[in-house]
Amino acid sequence: MRVRVDAQSDAIYLDLTLGAIDSSEEVAEGIILDYDVQGDLVGIEILDASKRSQDGTT
Repeated sequence: MRVRVDAQSDAIYLDLTLGAIDSSEEVAEGIILDYDVQGDLVGIEILDASKRSQDGTT
């Protein structure tokens, strides 16, 4: 698993596998799940990350 932080766009991405993304689904405002061709979860994107943390930082 790898965590990528993009401070400029205020986003966090969790790479759960090395699989290629085939489709994505926004399951809540600013929370996007990425799936491979078999439908397995490969990543999670969190937008407006600093607004979601308790201390307001990413």
